[in-house]
Amino acid sequence: MNNNIKHIGIVESIDGPHVRVKILQSSACSSCSVKGHCNISETKEKIIDIFDGEKAGCCTIGQQVMVCGTTSMGMKAVFLAFVLPFLVLLAALFVTMRVTDGDEAISALVSLCTLIPYYILIYLFRNKISRTFSFTLETINN
Repeated sequence: MNNNIKHIGIVESIDGPHVRVKILQSSACSSCSVKGHCNISETKEKIIDIFDGEKAGCCTIGQQVMVCGTTSMGMKAVFLAFVLPFLVLLAALFVTMRVTDGDEAISALVSLCTLIPYYILIYLFRNKISRTFSFTLETINN
């Protein structure tokens, strides 16, 4: 089983070991044969920051490269963005249901409000978290 996630991208800028690569993130619909007749499909441009001093010297601006990451990085991102907040939400809901003697409206509001500090913490620690996500570059020989 392949343990890597790969996307083709184009080098936007190079600043020493820091390379910025633009990739096109497309929805599952983008490969559908009738996407031209359906307005659901979408693609988004994403900029990936890569710190790879070895490969940065081999790249030029506008060159097509392969951005590689591991599946475990994707799982960690899903855990931080979806699973952990869901667990925080559920824990807050059960605690406030207990404290408010079953008042569902207040419990739901309080549990939703617990996500505000969670995402503020994620934002404040974004630089530390981003260091755990490291991408690598592979040059593509056309």
